[in-house]
Amino acid sequence: MRVLHTSDWHVGRTFHGRDLLTEQEAVLSGLADVISDEHVDVVVVSGDLYDRAVPSSEAVETCVRVLGRLRAAGAQLVVTPGNHDSAARVGAFGEFAAAGGLHLRTRISELHEPVLLDDEHGPVAFYGIPYLEPDPARQVLDSTTGAPGAGAVEKRGHEGVLTEAMNRIRADLAARTDATRSVVLAHAFVTGGDTSDSERTIAVGGVDHVPGAVFDGVDYVALGHLHGPQRLAEHLRYSGSPVAYSFSEAAQRKSVWLVDLDATGLSEVRRHELPVPRELATVRGELEALLSEPEYAAYEDCFLSATLTDEVRPVDAMRALQERFPHAVHLEWQPAGGRATAELRYSEAVRGRDDPAVAEGFVADCRGSEPTDGERALLAEALHAVQIAEVRE
Repeated sequence: MRVLHTSDWHVGRTFHGRDLLTEQEAVLSGLADVISDEHVDVVVVSGDLYDRAVPSSEAVETCVRVLGRLRAAGAQLVVTPGNHDSAARVGAFGEFAAAGGLHLRTRISELHEPVLLDDEHGPVAFYGIPYLEPDPARQVLDSTTGAPGAGAVEKRGHEGVLTEAMNRIRADLAARTDATRSVVLAHAFVTGGDTSDSERTIAVGGVDHVPGAVFDGVDYVALGHLHGPQRLAEHLRYSGSPVAYSFSEAAQRKSVWLVDLDATGLSEVRRHELPVPRELATVRGELEALLSEPEYAAYEDCFLSATLTDEVRPVDAMRALQERFPHAVHLEWQPAGGRATAELRYSEAVRGRDDPAVAEGFVADCRGSEPTDGERALLAEALHAVQIAEVRE
């Protein structure tokens, strides 16, 4: 059996305010070609199908189209919710969807009940662990101790609930035929994984890491949550997100894992890189150089983050940048001398100064240059208007 491991679609997410639905649909729909070309039997999505618990109608429609294309390409689909999803919404009509090849594993009380799919060697059990928020998940698990292998949650935090979840899965697997191979979908932060700037923290009481040993005893663990593709062990991997969601991911090679299971278990895992709908780039320099130097031409079609080093903060810099770089989305000002990063103390800034001097000093500190005569006149007019309003009150 060949399994395609993906996760963290975050359908509906924006990139610094830019809509990404078109890019997301293009990349995710392209997985249908991978399914056909690589003869994929099952696609697993390990959490964060959507970017929010209540996705927009456009995000839902996009996701429905993508899942439909993947199913039409011939693969069964197994999906679990992540920390961005609403498990109840993702799992709605799950019993009916399973009849069409879309298996939604969203209930904590049923995480030990696998989706069973057969190949020429026998059954493969797909166990979906929905994202387990420690305290609510603990209550559910402690109230369902009648399941095979079930017990009370012994440790607090993510490690405790995931340990109990895996105990139940291993107990169910042990009761099955020796020919049953196993794949676990889990959305968690496993010790040793590398983070990026676009993951939402799942720390509880300062502890969000889970030891990889928690997942021992199964053939393959398809992890979700971290957005960079990575291998923690041969059977323990993150696929990462299919699209970059922060500039910290600029160097990542977005991909999915193709996982082969033979008669005895895990046989081979291969990486399949995904297309990049729009490259990310970061530049640093003075505004005039960024707008005129030919060396920056290669970035004109990229999502761009620019750091300006001008001694004086340029006026309307983003508008100017976007004339050459229409996809510039992030801007910082860090003057070469480093003056703007110096710590300012309010008491020192206002001591012995009247209101006009304080206002003019604020402009100078923010922009790196003293206000012009025209700006001083505007500041004086604004302060006078405030004084009149205070008198009238």
